[in-house]
Amino acid sequence: MTIAFTFPGQGSQSVGMGKGLADAFPEAKAVFEEVDEALGQKLSEVMWDGPEEVLTLTANAQPALMAVSLATMRVLEAKGLALNSAAAYVAGHSLGEYSALAAAGSLDIATTARLLRVRGDAMQNAVPVGAGAMAALLGLDFDVVAEVAQEAAQGEVCQAANDNAPGQVVVSGHLAAVERAVEIAKAKGARRAVMLPVSAPFHCALMAPAADAMSEALASADIRSPVVPLVANVLAAPITDPAEIRSKLVEQVTGTVRWRESISWLAGNGIETFVEVGTGKVLTGMVRRIHKEATGLAVNTPEDIDALLDKIGG
Repeated sequence: MTIAFTFPGQGSQSVGMGKGLADAFPEAKAVFEEVDEALGQKLSEVMWDGPEEVLTLTANAQPALMAVSLATMRVLEAKGLALNSAAAYVAGHSLGEYSALAAAGSLDIATTARLLRVRGDAMQNAVPVGAGAMAALLGLDFDVVAEVAQEAAQGEVCQAANDNAPGQVVVSGHLAAVERAVEIAKAKGARRAVMLPVSAPFHCALMAPAADAMSEALASADIRSPVVPLVANVLAAPITDPAEIRSKLVEQVTGTVRWRESISWLAGNGIETFVEVGTGKVLTGMVRRIHKEATGLAVNTPEDIDALLDKIGG
């Protein structure tokens, strides 16, 4: 098989996401109801009606994005698409790794929703508001950005947090250190270096308290072997063992999201088509930057679902 399914991360959310699916397909509506019940909250109402600032809260955005991805998967399955016969691998960007695991049967939806609520709360609470920051450094290779982060740290935390695509790397850490990284990157010829409007410094050592919280939460979670391998963020390589999945999900909280390497690994191992399942087209854009010969398909509307089934068969 030459297809991988990918699942988006935070930043892809938008008010109204998933509403078309819920209105058109009872299988999708059931997923949103299951997530609402698991969280004891009408998250679906926030997703569909806003306000945007409430949806964007990390603790809401994470399970909400997963819900749309899994609603889409349930519709595809109802129309005859079995993941283990349609795709060779799954991968997810940051929180999308949880969506990927749920899609591949490693986690059930209710457990995934509750884990992402814990994860969102823990990541938000790990660092006092205003103490941390993230910045996008565009036009520099990852190795150069790693050097920039090291130079900028000066005893504080500054790390390459997201290696998204060639020339598209995000750094994370203490506010002053990240601000220094922006200036150093500009001096080294970055095309753009900008602070990001995020609520916390994700994927760096400052997230250690959140990693501890996830270690505790995941210890009691029922994790099964996925029906297709997961290409893990922190390894950029496939895993299937439940114990390894558990440990890598903990490492992911403080570790670099190695998305560029993950897509390159997939492309180097026979994947030609990348199907982004859920809200937006962020990952599809990244795939085209990483591997220009790849085909990228974003699937998040009833029309997208029909187009995918026409392409790969239901």
